[in-house]
Amino acid sequence: MLGMELYHALNRGTDKRAIVMDNYDRQRFVLGLYAFNDVDSVVNLSRDLSEIGSHSDDRNRLVDVHAWCLMGNHYHLLLSSHVENGVSKFLQKLNIGYTMYFNKRHQRSGVLFQGKTKKVLIEKEAHFNYILHYIHCNPLDLMRGGSGWRTQSLASPKAALDYLDAYRWSSYRNYSGEPEFSEILTGSDIFAERHTHTTSLKSYLRAIRDPSLEHLYLE
Repeated sequence: MLGMELYHALNRGTDKRAIVMDNYDRQRFVLGLYAFNDVDSVVNLSRDLSEIGSHSDDRNRLVDVHAWCLMGNHYHLLLSSHVENGVSKFLQKLNIGYTMYFNKRHQRSGVLFQGKTKKVLIEKEAHFNYILHYIHCNPLDLMRGGSGWRTQSLASPKAALDYLDAYRWSSYRNYSGEPEFSEILTGSDIFAERHTHTTSLKSYLRAIRDPSLEHLYLE
């Protein structure tokens, strides 16, 4: 199916606590997705999103990021290694770096995330076919009546798509034609049909879920 090992990764706040308190935190996490994707150490990480893309030629990437979504108390990533053991190294840098920032800003100490990041290898064709939509649909849990996407009981798929279009903190807009933070997504485009992403997502919102994949949802 794929010429690479593709992983769905998820981590949430310890005791399901919030990992972002405001847009300032969200900006810093998004910047980390870019800046920590480097074999070399990160020095003096700016909190300005304008830094994204400014040094892209200087990086030796740990991973290729194929999709991402930041929620209030957890994140989802779709990754493949760019160097040996790149996925594990990147997740460690991201979690440690963001925790150090978060604790300093919010005057707290101790762990922020719920242990080691969960990750599952995408092995089945059916898993590959739904995982991008699954990651991008998570913000619908924040929309009134939106959690129905998990059980195919959405009252309005169009309203759901409008909500996802307005949500900044995922890679959905890169796939739907309104790119933002596009430098975070790197490497070969394994999801080649980006121009059909919205149409495909509509079908996904109405599809019957395969029960054999439920143990791979990571939630």
